Amino acid sequence: MDIKPIRTETDYENALAEINRLWLAEAGSSDGDKLEILIALVEAYEEKHHPIPPPDPVEAIIHMMESQSLNRSDLEPFIGSRARVSEVLNRKRPLSLNMIRKLQSGLGIPADVLIQRYEVEMSEA
Repeated sequence: MDIKPIRTETDYENALAEINRLWLAEAGSSDGDKLEILIALVEAYEEKHHPIPPPDPVEAIIHMMESQSLNRSDLEPFIGSRARVSEVLNRKRPLSLNMIRKLQSGLGIPADVLIQRYEVEMSEA
């Protein structure tokens, strides 16, 4: 396969097939170099044509909890009381600016993810 820009879905599929074929190529070899270039081309194409939207804030918090083996009580320093943590995770209360700041600095969840709009089920009190 000649290396060329990826312009179409067919080009993209062909590049993925070639990456699969070259996957175990030794770094620094001609096949390894070809693999590295193809990966860069595919990443650029995917970023433009198949972007992955960031997760919503609650999903990001839950993912961070799972990846770091945290439980709900571990979120209390960032969100507030146990009841407040439950409200946020169950989408009954939106994140406040103060919560966002604490989650970003304490857990490293990007603020641009946390400030996104998301569905909150407001009670009818």
